[in-house]
Amino acid sequence: MKNKIIWSLGLFLFFCLAITLTIFYCIHLWNTPQNISGPDATTKIVHITPGQSLRDVACLLYSQKIIKHPQFFILGARLNGKTQKIQAGQFKLNPSWSLADILDHLTRGSEVLYPLRIPEGLTWWQVGRLVEKMGFCSLDEFAKSIKERAFLEQMSIYAPSAEGFLFPETYFLSRSKNYSGQEIAGMFIQEFWQKTTNLWADLPFKQIYQKLTLASLIEKETGRPEERRRIAGVFLNRLKKRMLLQCDPTVIYGLGQQFNGNLTRKHLLDKQNPYNTYTHKGLPPGPICSPGLASIKAALNPEKHNYLYFVAKGDGTHYFSSTLREHNKAVYKYQIKRR
Repeated sequence: MKNKIIWSLGLFLFFCLAITLTIFYCIHLWNTPQNISGPDATTKIVHITPGQSLRDVACLLYSQKIIKHPQFFILGARLNGKTQKIQAGQFKLNPSWSLADILDHLTRGSEVLYPLRIPEGLTWWQVGRLVEKMGFCSLDEFAKSIKERAFLEQMSIYAPSAEGFLFPETYFLSRSKNYSGQEIAGMFIQEFWQKTTNLWADLPFKQIYQKLTLASLIEKETGRPEERRRIAGVFLNRLKKRMLLQCDPTVIYGLGQQFNGNLTRKHLLDKQNPYNTYTHKGLPPGPICSPGLASIKAALNPEKHNYLYFVAKGDGTHYFSSTLREHNKAVYKYQIKRR
């Protein structure tokens, strides 16, 4: 009887030890980087669709050679209480990670985000085409959103459209999310206010809109940082003298999306184009693109001088003149003579 008790106790302790060792081994296996090497160890992008079950996800990871033991992955997720917490989206996963790290990535929503770069000087439709090309939102939906009055007022824009407020920046978005036009446009507009609010010094919206319009002209006329404030000064000098601004980019903007790249004399004489600064005095009705921060600052702090004209020299810079006679000579030298 005594031997039987000792044998039973020994067997019990053996099973306890075996279970303990198994638990420790499983914990070790769960938290230790997987032993996957060679071509299969490269980082991969996995697309988890909405509604996929834990088993479906495990099978997907196994088929892409990201995990070796799908059943163990399922068990680990259940024991950690994360069965229903796996997110939908595109995730960058490495097969050499531990199962714990892989599950953590999938449940924390550490999704791959794709860059959407909006350069300075784009019109709203050029921005919309970029958004559509990247697959985030259609051009039509984007166009509708940036002109929707209720949305614009919600974003503190009291103008016909969000032109000028679509701040040029690099944004990071998800390819698995179905963005609305308002979500995309709202992201750009919020960035605009965040980056510029401290510059306006409590100006009313009407003055902000005028300065933004001027900044858009500056953005279109030069890419040289040292010229921005000088060109701002030229435009302001002409406005003070009630001279026509005679800015080609405004005419082109007024021609819209159908402009074929050939600006003609007929275009410059067209009084029906409200953005034609060869026939209409003052600033155009609104911004003609989304200016960058440097152009906005130039519009708010123009250079003081007597220049009234400038002409492109053909090397990216401009020649500035105070008189029409000097300007005509510069036009002949840098434009006509070079043809």
